[in-house]
Amino acid sequence: MKAIIVARKFNVTEDIKARIDKKLKKLDKFFPEVLDATVTLSEKRGRETVEITFFRNGTIFRAEETGKDAISALDKAVDVLERQIRKNKTRLEKQKHIVKDFPPAQNEETEEVIKVTKQKKFEILPMSVEEAIMQMNLLSHSFFMFRNAETGSMNVVYKRNDDEYGIIEPIE
Repeated sequence: MKAIIVARKFNVTEDIKARIDKKLKKLDKFFPEVLDATVTLSEKRGRETVEITFFRNGTIFRAEETGKDAISALDKAVDVLERQIRKNKTRLEKQKHIVKDFPPAQNEETEEVIKVTKQKKFEILPMSVEEAIMQMNLLSHSFFMFRNAETGSMNVVYKRNDDEYGIIEPIE
């Protein structure tokens, strides 16, 4: 796996670059072909955050961890990604043949059963992004789906962990 390193208010040393390359090589056993992984390093309030994101056959793999230093956060993030891949290996194999010749795990986790417990139907009205955020906050939800009045497409606004907002828009 090839790392694309993005630093936000963070000084990337050669030690950190080497550690990132070493840790990402752990994931090569799942994906032998060369993949680009975006590794974002940031520091906020004395804590360092590592976010690793990569795409494979339309599936997004992502982990974000915060620690006292970037190395410990990186170790945790790679462990999270490995756990996600192992936990969902059967589903990923069936879905799009993402993981082939899966290496056996020492302590194999059982795959969780996905069960839909509630289904809602509601009218989706055209509105601005600001109106959608206001509606989401009024409902005390962490996300809200709406039809964007400007583009006419379906969008989702969501509240991020840093108490800011994000929007998901389809590529058409």
